Amino acid sequence: MGNAKTTAPTRVEPPKPPAPEEELGYRPLSQRQLIWRRFRRHKLGLLGGITILFLLLIFLFAEFISPNNYWVLYKDYPYVPPMITQIHFDGLRPYVHGLAKRQACIDLDLNIIQYCRDFPPDANPRRLPGVYVYKETDQKYYLKFFVRGPEYKLFGFIPTNIHLIGTGEPMRSPGQFFPFGTDKQGRDLFAMVLFGGRVTLAIAPLVILISFLVGMFLGGLSGYLGGAVDTFLQRLAEIVMSLPRLALLLAISGIVSSLGLIPPMVRFWTIVGLLSMVSWAPIARVIRGQFLALRESEYTQAARALGAGNLRIIFRHILPNIMSYLVVAATLAVPDIIILESILSFLGYGIQHPLTSWGMLLNSLVGEGFQFEVQYHSWLLIPAAFIVITVLAFNFLGDALRDAVDPYTVAEVKEEGH
Repeated sequence: MGNAKTTAPTRVEPPKPPAPEEELGYRPLSQRQLIWRRFRRHKLGLLGGITILFLLLIFLFAEFISPNNYWVLYKDYPYVPPMITQIHFDGLRPYVHGLAKRQACIDLDLNIIQYCRDFPPDANPRRLPGVYVYKETDQKYYLKFFVRGPEYKLFGFIPTNIHLIGTGEPMRSPGQFFPFGTDKQGRDLFAMVLFGGRVTLAIAPLVILISFLVGMFLGGLSGYLGGAVDTFLQRLAEIVMSLPRLALLLAISGIVSSLGLIPPMVRFWTIVGLLSMVSWAPIARVIRGQFLALRESEYTQAARALGAGNLRIIFRHILPNIMSYLVVAATLAVPDIIILESILSFLGYGIQHPLTSWGMLLNSLVGEGFQFEVQYHSWLLIPAAFIVITVLAFNFLGDALRDAVDPYTVAEVKEEGH
C-alpha cells in the first residue's frame, strides 16, 4: 500500500474554438448584401434599372435638355422630319442647314415623293396636301451648348433661358433644330416626348401609392381579422376584378369628359383616381394571403403572448416581412399603368392640352388618318418607341428584383459565397 504509485490525472485540452469566418476566406453577408449580389448578376435587370434612371434624369431636366418649349407652335415648320440625322460637322463644330419648306408631290408610277418642281417635264406628279419637303439651304447654323433660347422655369420656379443645345436663332429664322422633327402644328416632338414622359411617369407612382395603400389596408384587414369582414372584403375585391378594366375606364372617362371643360390638373388627378380604382383589388387579395400566413407564425404568436396589440403586430412584425414583395409588385405594376394611361390618352379620354403624355402624342396619328400619317410622317411614332422601351425596362427590373429577394435564390447565393 505504502509503495503504491499515484499517477497525476491527464490534462485534457479544451477544444479550440472554431476559427473566425474571416480566417476561412470569407465573411458573412447581410441580407441586403445577398440581395444586391443576386441583383447584379441579372444583366437585363441592371440594364432596365440604368435605362429607367437615365429616362428619369432627362425627364427631370426636360426644359433644359430640349432646344425648344413643347407648347410653342412653329407654324412655318409643320411636319419637319427628324433633324438628328441631318447634323453635319465643320471640323469639330456641329451645324445644321437652314430649312426651306416646299410642297411635296408624288409620282404614282415611280412612287417617288419630292419637291413638285424637281420632277422632269414628262412626269405627272400629284400634289400631296399636308406633306412637305424641306430642302437644305446653303446657310449653316452651328449648334452650341448652353445656348440662350426660349424662356422657361426650371423645376417650375427657376426662370432661365439656357438650353443644353440649340442654334440660338429666333422663331422665324430658318435655322431651327428639331431633333425628332415636328408635328402638324409645328410643335417640337423631342420637347413633347420629354414632357410627356414626365407626365406619364408621374402618373404611375401616384397610382401605385394610392392603390397599394388601399390594397394593403383592405387586404391586411381582411387577412388579419378574418370572419365576416374577410368574406365581405373578398367578395368586393372579386367584383372589382371581374369588371373589364379598359371598358370601365373608358365609360367613366367619357362621362367625366361630357361634363364640359375640365382644368388640366383636375383631369390629371381624375386619371390617377380612375386608375387607382381599378388597381387596388389584386393587391388586396395577395396581401390578404400574406397576412393569413404570417398571423399564425411563431414570432407573431410570441408577440401576442407578450401582450402586443394588433397594431403593433401588424406594423412591427407582419408588414416588414412583406415589404420586399410590395417593392417587386410595385415595380411590375408600373408597365400596366403606363399602358392603360397611354390607351386612355390615345383614345382622347386621358391627358389633355396644355399637358401632354405619350398616349396623347400618339393621338395625333388619327388626325389625318392613321395610314396617311404612318406612311408620310412615320417619326410621329417615336412616342410609341419610348412606351415600349420604358415598359420593357420596368419588366426587366421587376424580374430582377423578384429573383433577388426570393429567399431560395438568396440562400443559393449565400452557399456560393461560402
